[in-house]
Amino acid sequence: MIHPIQVRAARVLLGMDQQELATTSGVGLATLKRFEASGNNLTGTVQTISKIRRALETAGIVFIEQDEHLGPGVRLKRPLS
Repeated sequence: MIHPIQVRAARVLLGMDQQELATTSGVGLATLKRFEASGNNLTGTVQTISKIRRALETAGIVFIEQDEHLGPGVRLKRPLS
């Protein structure tokens, strides 16, 4: 599962705004905004969250799961040129 903070961080790394992510993921802009604003209270269906995740991974994001020591994160698949 991905967290809203990861989606916001991923968009920043990619230079992508909410409208662009909504379009590329096939998720409504209002739905994406609600998801990102939900904080730690995950909202949205599994299908919606999967669409967002796939779009960001296709664009070059790797999601980093949280563990007992560190929180969730994101990174780019490829080094910066």
